[in-house]
Amino acid sequence: MGKRETKNKKKGSAGNNRKIGDDFLNKNRNKDGVYETESGLQYTIIEKTEGNQPCEENSITIHQRALLLNGTILIDTYRENESDEVNVNELIEGLQEGICMMSKGSRYKFWVPSELAWGKKGTGNKIPPYSVLQFDIRLIDFW
Repeated sequence: MGKRETKNKKKGSAGNNRKIGDDFLNKNRNKDGVYETESGLQYTIIEKTEGNQPCEENSITIHQRALLLNGTILIDTYRENESDEVNVNELIEGLQEGICMMSKGSRYKFWVPSELAWGKKGTGNKIPPYSVLQFDIRLIDFW
């Protein structure tokens, strides 16, 4: 085995996930219509509405599609035609930040860096370590 093979083997899938995610976010931030917050959360506005915005203490009703960068669907309430009800403060950090920018009826697409999601641990078999996640979210209601 040559040096290159040894080095790649040591890096492992977690290191590859981190590189793929970093490369994606670096390219994505330069696309038209993509905004980035100080924390590194990237988003684009699909439909904007005016009005009050939820905060971390609110409960919300949303439709969401969550994917890994490779296109693997984690959840798709649009397809299932069943919205989710959750408390904002129970969401991953990146979505807490993103949801609080939205108003009722708006729809955003978010790209959540791993450090604002499940980080180096992932979630077992479903979300690998250091995964950037993509969300398409419509805020239906909040209280």
